[in-house]
Amino acid sequence: MRIYDNGGKIYYSVDYKNMPVILESLLGISSSQSGKTIDTGATLDDKAFADWVDDMKLDSVAEKFMNTKWTPVYGERSIYNDVYKEYTVGLQKNNNPNKRMNIIVRAYNEGIAFHYMFVGNEYLHITREFTQYTMPEGTLAYFTPRAQAKYDLLPLKNWPDESERPLLLKIPVSSTGSGASNGKTFFTLLTEAGMVNYARTKFILDRNKPNTIIGTIYGAVDDIAPYSTPWRVIMAAEKAGDLLENNYLLLNLNEPCKIKDPEWIRPGKIMREVTLSTEGGLSLVDFAVKRNLQYIHFDAGWYGPEGSKLSDATTVTLDPARNKNPDALDLHKVIRYAKSKNIGVFLYVNQRALYQQLDTILPLYKSWGISGVKFGFVQVGSHYWTKWLHEAIRKCAENGLLVDIHDEYRPTGFSRTYPNLLTQEGIYGNEEFPDATNNVTLPFTRFTQGAGDYTVCYYRRKWDDDLQPDKSHGLVNVRFLKTTPAHQLAISVVFYSPLQYLYWYDKPSESQDEPELEFFDRVPTVWDDTKVVHGEVGEYITLARRSGDEWFVATMTNNDARKLKIPFDFLPEGRKYTAKIFFDKGNKKTRTQVGIKTITVTNKSVIDCDLQPSGGQVILIEPAK
Repeated sequence: MRIYDNGGKIYYSVDYKNMPVILESLLGISSSQSGKTIDTGATLDDKAFADWVDDMKLDSVAEKFMNTKWTPVYGERSIYNDVYKEYTVGLQKNNNPNKRMNIIVRAYNEGIAFHYMFVGNEYLHITREFTQYTMPEGTLAYFTPRAQAKYDLLPLKNWPDESERPLLLKIPVSSTGSGASNGKTFFTLLTEAGMVNYARTKFILDRNKPNTIIGTIYGAVDDIAPYSTPWRVIMAAEKAGDLLENNYLLLNLNEPCKIKDPEWIRPGKIMREVTLSTEGGLSLVDFAVKRNLQYIHFDAGWYGPEGSKLSDATTVTLDPARNKNPDALDLHKVIRYAKSKNIGVFLYVNQRALYQQLDTILPLYKSWGISGVKFGFVQVGSHYWTKWLHEAIRKCAENGLLVDIHDEYRPTGFSRTYPNLLTQEGIYGNEEFPDATNNVTLPFTRFTQGAGDYTVCYYRRKWDDDLQPDKSHGLVNVRFLKTTPAHQLAISVVFYSPLQYLYWYDKPSESQDEPELEFFDRVPTVWDDTKVVHGEVGEYITLARRSGDEWFVATMTNNDARKLKIPFDFLPEGRKYTAKIFFDKGNKKTRTQVGIKTITVTNKSVIDCDLQPSGGQVILIEPAK
């Protein structure tokens, strides 16, 4: 990354292996105290708000080098490298030598990160960042307007809306910046890290500069200097899978763990209780023990209508729309039974109740024996709600409670600092019944940001009173998943989530103990190593993850059938392993038709993988006896 001044403005550019990633682009930020709201598409001529973009010069650079490793409480690896050069770039106003700020830059092998640091003591009213990302001609973007929406591959022209972060970009290979390409491409990822006390950034196109993206913050940020903005992150790789492998960069850009003794934090698999009844809860505990799940979850409705501010989350008061028998649920009986079986219990709480009752319900839930809270319908984007949400996670940690955040929240690495935040949604997941093409786009986009609660399904249907009868299947009010059973098995490996929901639309009584459920029984939710074997955005992916001496390998394709070869070169040399392969259309005797076969493999082995449309395959590998 090169930073320089020119004509009273500060610019930067970024190359990757002698290829231009970011062409000359502007840096700058507004910290006006007027309180006036500006149009995010305003030009740079708006002097009242461009106080850290005009009349600037670079006057100092300080450098330091860091080479460390750290061990997470849990993760996609057991050890993370944290190696970078840091540059503190001092900036000064030409017309006021006493008015100064810094840009902190970190250069990693995995990418570049920088943020603005206000070094004075003034009150800040940040209304806009002027950070530009000018891309080479021909760049394409994987555009999505919201955290829970589909992706479209679009040129850098005429976007219908702002795009959610991260923003994955496909760039033609060119060493000149002219756009001349030999047909090859590489990938760049734009995102943010450490967004804890700020407003969320999305991306829009600059009105006045072609092929240029700018970051636009949700709204004003009010604080007092000294103060640093979140990290602006630029990652580049020849293969999109490398971006997924390097996603720990966002964790590195957050503060170390602040929980003094995090041993109580237990990742695991979880299933929700949908009947809101004592009988259903007890049955689910038994199913959790049988199928090696660590948690059960009581969803919305256990304390009343979740959307009402009148509902009291300190009481067990069933929402009649969910269960018409007000005495159906003895929650404390289920909690006691679950505890006797070493099964934890999560409770869903809408943000309305969290906001009104947080300091009351957290110690109360701990006294009940609750393991964690699932935050529902959180507000995201604004400085106020962002700060509130991360403070709520901290308070949960103080009360020994785990957290799962649902709806539009996307992670920026805060689970390093407070690892009681196990997972979060912010994903177009199974609740939306997406197709397989969506699912093989997510690893290279959403999952570069960290854990995602996709809500894995298995028996492939949801009862929905709003739907018309589906006569073709002889069932009424049913929605079907658009992917195969083996595809859902693969999701449990490809989609990282330390708290992994399984059997999302199912009840224990619907299981017929299909043989392939062994894979769900044995699959972990956290890992010692992760490798992307191969993959292409929106087409397919094979991911290998290790837990101890066992490897779990998962392959998914898009809506098309596909034949692949899977090399086992990630295995140690000189050892034999037993590989149990689970695949679609291999067993006509069960309704899921998942076949199982066992072979012996070494790190020299390469196997054929024949995928059904929207299908998948998983392999459980363990040392040969």
